[in-house]
Amino acid sequence: MEESSLRAVGWARSLPLHSTPKAARDWALGHLETLDWTDSAPESVDAVLITVSELVTNAHVHAHSHAQLVMTWDGQCLHVAVRDGSSELPRTRPPSDQRLGGRGMVLVDALADEWEARPCHDGKTVIACFRPPTVAEDASSGGA
Repeated sequence: MEESSLRAVGWARSLPLHSTPKAARDWALGHLETLDWTDSAPESVDAVLITVSELVTNAHVHAHSHAQLVMTWDGQCLHVAVRDGSSELPRTRPPSDQRLGGRGMVLVDALADEWEARPCHDGKTVIACFRPPTVAEDASSGGA
């Protein structure tokens, strides 16, 4: 029987309530640079950094919680996961002239290749997946 294995690299960081989205973005950018995405997929880097900022901001502002940020690269998809202490799952809402904010998940939906929210016993985790253009092109052509 053939055994398959998955090789992945990942990073994790706890972001206390008083930390800033910029600290999360700077941390994420440092790790994206180790994947050489800054040169080969700058649009994907921008999308990841905006998503990191939005998800961490949601954890701090809406969940009133620290954020656990985990990024995992499995060779196909960069998974950006943010866990917080609120059980309320995020949803996309149409923009409104009547309220400030509320556009974060609309941005995540537009930028990520896919995203999902998973409840857990004391909060939730929101996970967004990003495939750099070369991986997305290989997948659509059936692989190389």
